[in-house]
Amino acid sequence: MGVKTVVENRRARHDYHVLEKHEAGIELRGTEVKSLRAGHIVLKDSYADVINGEMFLVGVHINPYEQGTAWNHEPERRRKLLMHKRQIVKLAEQVDEKGYTLVPLSVYFKEGRAKVEIGLCKGKQTVDKRESIRDREVKREIDRAMKSTKRGE
Repeated sequence: MGVKTVVENRRARHDYHVLEKHEAGIELRGTEVKSLRAGHIVLKDSYADVINGEMFLVGVHINPYEQGTAWNHEPERRRKLLMHKRQIVKLAEQVDEKGYTLVPLSVYFKEGRAKVEIGLCKGKQTVDKRESIRDREVKREIDRAMKSTKRGE
């Protein structure tokens, strides 16, 4: 069946150094799944948090389903992430001890199930952000030059 990406958090890659990536399932309600399949999700300013040994996704906005009834879901509720206990404990220790942040990098469907890619991240300084922008622009220029030389052949 494969993987169908719903949304990527490009802002997270700009604001943070991604050290590790982990896959987690998301506990969703019926109308949330339908809205997610339609691509109505915003990951801006969202993060994962460990509360009482369970991991939750906080600040993710999933628009209410348009054909939903009075029992539609809350757009910004905390959603439980499904991971192994060992993984949650390990990530919680790293967040508490070293001051890292857990940021959702992308949301996708894998074999019909909603998944989120969580990144263990460290915040970038303004200088680092400028370097990332500079590197990206240099790469673009190189790609353009390579493309134009291939056309000339």
